[in-house]
Formats: sequence, structure tokens, C-alpha cells
Amino acid sequence: MSAETRKPREFTGRHMLISIVAFFAVVIGVNVTMATLAGRSWTGLVVENTYVASQQFNEEARKGRAQAALGWTGKLTIASGEVHYSLIDSHGKPVPLHGVRMLFRHPAYEAEDEAVTLAAASGASPGNTQEFAARHAPKDGVWIVEIDASAGLMSAFRDVRRIMIVKGALQ
Repeated sequence: MSAETRKPREFTGRHMLISIVAFFAVVIGVNVTMATLAGRSWTGLVVENTYVASQQFNEEARKGRAQAALGWTGKLTIASGEVHYSLIDSHGKPVPLHGVRMLFRHPAYEAEDEAVTLAAASGASPGNTQEFAARHAPKDGVWIVEIDASAGLMSAFRDVRRIMIVKGALQ
């Protein structure tokens, strides 16, 4: 009977190099993947004081439910360097507006935020205006638009949208 004697495998410098390269490849791959996912999914929404924002949440939610019960729908158009806004009630009739103010917020860069006050569209009588407009051409990209429309309620009708501007027009 012959007993095979096997020489134990040695752990060489090449094995160590492969182990180190594989370890760092996995670490770097995971970091790149996580950074890419975070960059694509981050909304950019930042509040100055999270505690205060959390305390105001329930009141804002109540106001939102009361506003939603009205059944009003805002119509926003952006094209050719002009911004137009109007409100329609639950029966499809225009809601008279007294004033409209918009804040175009860039999700990631506060420095690019722009406030725009819309004026009554031409041909409308004061106090009974159904559409407001302004000359404004937001840069292409993603914007959060906060619209406060004065429609004779105790507080302004608030319409907040995340929009995409491509070639100067709302998509």
C-alpha cells in the first residue's frame, strides 16, 4: 500500500495580493453603488430645524385635508418664458383669485430659489380674476414649485408640485 503524501498548499505573496485586491474591490464597489443610489434618490428637501418641522406636521396635514375637501384643482403652465396659474373647482368652474405668489425651489441648491408674483392675466377685471400670469423662465431641470393662491379663504390655497422644465417648458 502506498500512501500518498501530499505537500500542503502554501499561501504565497500572490495569494495575499489577490485577497487584498478582492477585498478592496468589494468595498469600493459597494461604496460606489451606495453613493450612486443616494445621489439618484435624494429629494434635496432640507429643513432648518427638524424638531420644529415635526411639531408643525399635524397642523399642516389638517390644513391639507381641509384644502383637499374643496376639490379644487390648480392648472399650471410654463412655456415661452411665461408662467400661468388658475384654479378650477370640483364642478369644473374657474375659482376667482385675488393674487398668486410662487416660489421656485431648486431641490439641491437654495441659492437658485426664485420667488415670482403673478399678476392678473390681461383682460380680467380686478377681484374677479381667474388666471394669473408672469414673465418668468426657470432654468431647465427639476424644481419644487410652492404656489400660494389667494382665493378668499382664511389662508391661501397652497399647491406644491415637483416639476421638470425641459427647453423652457413644463413637462
